[in-house]
Amino acid sequence: MDQELIKQCTAEAQKWLSPAFDADTQAEVKAMLENEDKSALIDAFYQNLEFGTGGLRGIMGAGTNRMNKYIVGMATQGFANYINKAFAGKQDISVVVGHDCRNNSRLFAETVADIFSANGIKVYLFESLRPTPEISFAIRQLHAQAGVNITASHNPREYNGYKAYWDDGAQVLSPHDTGIIDEVNKVTIDQVKFTPNEDLIKIIGGEMDIDYLNAVHEALVDQDVINRQKDLCIVYSPLHGTGRVIIPAALRTWGFQNINVVKEQMVIDGNFPTVVSPNPENSEAMTLGMKLGTKLNADLVLASDPDADRLAVVCRDPKGEWCILNGNQTALMLSYYIIENKKKLGQLRPGDFMVKTIVTTETIAQIAQRNGVEIRDCYTGFKWIAREIKISEGKQKYIGGGEESFGYLPYDKVRDKDSPASICLLCEIAAWAKDNGMTLYDLLMKIYLDYGFAYQNAISVVKPGKSGADEIKQMMENFRQTPPTQLGGSPVVCIKDFKTLKMVKDGKESTLDMPATSNVLQWFTADDTKISVRPSGTEPKIKFYVEVKGEMGCPKCYDSAVKTASEKVEAIKKDLGL
Repeated sequence: MDQELIKQCTAEAQKWLSPAFDADTQAEVKAMLENEDKSALIDAFYQNLEFGTGGLRGIMGAGTNRMNKYIVGMATQGFANYINKAFAGKQDISVVVGHDCRNNSRLFAETVADIFSANGIKVYLFESLRPTPEISFAIRQLHAQAGVNITASHNPREYNGYKAYWDDGAQVLSPHDTGIIDEVNKVTIDQVKFTPNEDLIKIIGGEMDIDYLNAVHEALVDQDVINRQKDLCIVYSPLHGTGRVIIPAALRTWGFQNINVVKEQMVIDGNFPTVVSPNPENSEAMTLGMKLGTKLNADLVLASDPDADRLAVVCRDPKGEWCILNGNQTALMLSYYIIENKKKLGQLRPGDFMVKTIVTTETIAQIAQRNGVEIRDCYTGFKWIAREIKISEGKQKYIGGGEESFGYLPYDKVRDKDSPASICLLCEIAAWAKDNGMTLYDLLMKIYLDYGFAYQNAISVVKPGKSGADEIKQMMENFRQTPPTQLGGSPVVCIKDFKTLKMVKDGKESTLDMPATSNVLQWFTADDTKISVRPSGTEPKIKFYVEVKGEMGCPKCYDSAVKTASEKVEAIKKDLGL
């Protein structure tokens, strides 16, 4: 083990034995220092938990590389310093603070509220857990200057996080992101103002829920179809999180009357006792929902992740068995329905536009282009989709956008992923499909037949700790130095490097028109295969996104098309050394 690193971590840890830290924290640090195995000490202190462009996310516990009230405190003090500088001279600067169901989330949210108030900033603090999209909505509704949501989204139970928002309700972008980071990095623990000004903290709740539910209703496309299919049998699970009250209420306001919840998962619990991981991307998380769906002969099963920004959808295949849609398929279906049905109902207007991320299925772009709707590509992360909405506000109307990681936003009242609105719209789509003698699965097959079959596979390679971070960095460097010349038997004809903003296509180099750089590589092959690779910004993993095109002549050909495409993905993985 690196003795110099142990020495460095020991010195950092000893600073946490001062009276500035409470007795429980000091005891946890002492135990790490006294343990002969220094792995825990190194993981907790080898670096400062980085306040990145979206905020913080990490494992909870004592240490500079952990989520705890002191790291949250220093982040908030730096954020408060930046807000007070950015809005110097403005009266009544305010922020919105919310949190999810995770362990310590309420403690961290109250710590954030206390520090903002101690810095002369008015705080609208939600009375209890609320969905991430409602926090985004509240910032706009209350004309606040910023916001913080304490959540680690869909991460495992040991994680928590801190999302920073600006006055447009979106997560912070340039120049505010780097400005906040600079201020946070200047703060030392003795500078944090932990003692609140209670007069500046206002508790909010029910009244904002009503306003948010009214806003969600604006994502509705066709009320008549819901009225005809109001008894659609819906099963929903919040996975122990923040969607538990809002989403059933939203479905009722849309007119659905047969809403059934997974009772075991309606219990608020940051330990997520009924799932291995509270991530709707993992099929295991949907097991209890499908069990109830089978018992009730439900039309579809839906779930939201703990902070209710992501969603998962399960529908029935032709054999009557449950089929879990992936994030690309969900985004594809939402985009298709919005465009097709707004067009049929005369709701589509010139200038309407959609947004997708660069790693999301290209079929969405085909649907938009064929129907004369502008489609824009942006980086992964909803702050980039929010940026596109902001750029065109008052000039063009945003009608939907999403990403492959189970996130979608079907309207412009919110500036982050919104599972309440997306789940309501998916139930409307299921109602429309049923009205037309189809299931959601049948509708997906129809889209493939109309626009071409595409298969996506996301591969995550997990590399925890410092050694893992170094390994991921080296993998990206190797791909840049020695890019693949063929993948899956097809030559690479185009390479996009979003870190250098350079594209090489058919041997010719050009510049990519993007608002910033990003550590993402893309390779396109002659047979329309797209491979994207990027390190995760929130987890210790490197992600590969593969999309291959295939032939599908009829709905019954789907399984064979998937088999052929998945074999090609395996060949690509082998070519990449995965």
